[in-house]
Amino acid sequence: MKPLAIVGIVIVALLLLGGTSLVSTSNSIIAQDAVCEQMVGQVNSALQRRLDLIPNLVETVKGYASHEKETLEGVIKARASATQIKLDASTLSDPDKLRQFNQAQGQLSAALGKLMVVSERYPDLKADAHFSDLMAQLEGTENRIKIERDNYNRAVTDLNVKIRTFPGSLVNSIMAHVKERQVFQAEEAAKTAPKVNFGAAPAPTAAPAAGEAK
Repeated sequence: MKPLAIVGIVIVALLLLGGTSLVSTSNSIIAQDAVCEQMVGQVNSALQRRLDLIPNLVETVKGYASHEKETLEGVIKARASATQIKLDASTLSDPDKLRQFNQAQGQLSAALGKLMVVSERYPDLKADAHFSDLMAQLEGTENRIKIERDNYNRAVTDLNVKIRTFPGSLVNSIMAHVKERQVFQAEEAAKTAPKVNFGAAPAPTAAPAAGEAK
């Protein structure tokens, strides 16, 4: 075989290998982005479960502590705000949108924390079986939200590393065109929220006397 033919075969083989590598890397990036998108759905599912629990929770507390108007209205308002910003790909690729989303979720967590503190003042409320069931569901939901957010953050970190480093960065710019995603940060408003262990059963305190200042 002539040397020129050998060189041609080598060049073709290298091009085929290079093309295969490019396609493989592009597919890997796209697949990882799809994993992230699936995990967004799981985070949304957990957040929606919390939103669904709140109306029943507020109504139950209202039955024993209707005069805690400010706290109850605070939860309702925070819930309404939390529904205004949707968690989707556009939010998770925009730092400002994600910051607004986290702020709304943090304010909801803070409002729920205040509601839990209020509930400690009413032994009859704490003894209510429906309230106890809601608390157990809410605690489980809060744990699920944290787990899903952490899972999403790990998947996004893997994706971002792929599209920031060579050869992924080159392949993504040419073929995949996947946008970098933002990770969830700690909710600032939730950092100062009262810390309540939903499953704890501290000694009950006496309910406020009639006419006592709140």
